[in-house]
Amino acid sequence: MTMVRGKPLRNVGKYSQTHTAYKKNRNGPTPSRTIMTRSQCSTSCTSFFSRIPAEVFDMILDKLSVLEISVFSMVSKEITRYIADYISTVAWKNKMILQSFHHSSRIEQKSTTGHYRDLGVLFKRCTLLLSTKDRLKFIFSKISQIPCFLLEKCVAPDCFAFSSFGVFLQTLIAGWDELECHRVFNFLCDLTNLQQKTEGVITAKPGVKWYQELQLRLFCRQVLLDPWPNQPECHFWLMQLLKPWPLVSQAHLLFILYGPLLPEGTLGWQDLVERGLPHTALWHLAKAILLLFGNLQVKGWSTDSMITIMEELIVIPHPWHVENVARLLVLCGSNLCYTVLASKALNGRLLEISRIIVYIILVCEKDGYHMSWAVKLVQEICKVFTTPPEKFYFIQQLENTFSEVTREFFEFSVAVLMASNTSGGTRLLLYGTTLMTERLSRPCVSFWTPVLTSTLNFFTCSSDRNHAY
Repeated sequence: MTMVRGKPLRNVGKYSQTHTAYKKNRNGPTPSRTIMTRSQCSTSCTSFFSRIPAEVFDMILDKLSVLEISVFSMVSKEITRYIADYISTVAWKNKMILQSFHHSSRIEQKSTTGHYRDLGVLFKRCTLLLSTKDRLKFIFSKISQIPCFLLEKCVAPDCFAFSSFGVFLQTLIAGWDELECHRVFNFLCDLTNLQQKTEGVITAKPGVKWYQELQLRLFCRQVLLDPWPNQPECHFWLMQLLKPWPLVSQAHLLFILYGPLLPEGTLGWQDLVERGLPHTALWHLAKAILLLFGNLQVKGWSTDSMITIMEELIVIPHPWHVENVARLLVLCGSNLCYTVLASKALNGRLLEISRIIVYIILVCEKDGYHMSWAVKLVQEICKVFTTPPEKFYFIQQLENTFSEVTREFFEFSVAVLMASNTSGGTRLLLYGTTLMTERLSRPCVSFWTPVLTSTLNFFTCSSDRNHAY
């Protein structure tokens, strides 16, 4: 077998390849592959949803819940626009914008409130691409026709529309910045005439426009203030309500918003003047004061404005019963209580602060606060005075006031018992007298022992220093 020598085979494996060889394009560079977005596809070709008849698409949306529609609205701009048109129809508004806010059970109220929370999510998502002004116009054009959402338009005592409106608004604007929330407040003021109605209430005598007072309280509390669980948001809305007015009117409005309510639903203006109220009646007012004055870094807000509002508050409509003043100060805490009393001490109002401190001691005894708190308070106020004679005069004034208040309580109890012409009146008189004496002696002893001890120590030290000189 002869071997034939020749050139090496260049086409070995040529016919065994399963893929075609890549040929370089000599005419120019190979076009790069591009990725098209969903919106570009919708413009270049017909989307799937656009091929569905409008009637069928509406039938699909009718089967979805409010939350499901809100998620669906975020698929694309085209879907967002279609859903915005869909929820603008009269048929959808009549079906989904519920207006049954009266004579409902607790379960029905909870269901309606939850439904308005879902509506807040829907309107928040389907208006994401609009400006704040256009969003507010679009949203409130759908719900502004509900009479129960407006001030003084509903007279039903069991209406819970304001609370549903508040949940809707809180869900809608959660996460918005402060500038956008300012626009929301201004929009609400224009929609409900809030500023004009507020002015009409705070310029009138307390209790005269009782229905308007109650409506303003319910709207501001349930729509703007109470839905916010965090203090900064609630502080922002409370400041928006108070800022347009002078300090005297701010105190008036603060009482309308957080003052005690009577069982019949009206504000207890006269009750604060005539008798002592329990701590539950003043608790919400104290919380509002702490919320308001806990952040004095707000522009235009200072300790002086805080003291002015407190001074105006405790004389609306007339000077309060001293026990109510003392209880409010106790509920407001050590810092604010000391600030108010120290201001009075610097202005020489010793008789007034002595009477308030005596009632603070009685409030501590009644409500179960430790007497050491009142002792520390008096010791701190003593530091306001610069000379030993001023301190001694303050303590002496406080002691005299305590004796006077004790005598007033005793005489009042005796008069009440003598007025009750019942059998065994003498025995009842003796029992009441003994009980009242014991009641007043407990805080007296537990308070004055540490106070007088610290005072004597102070004067002993002062005397020793004088002898040393």
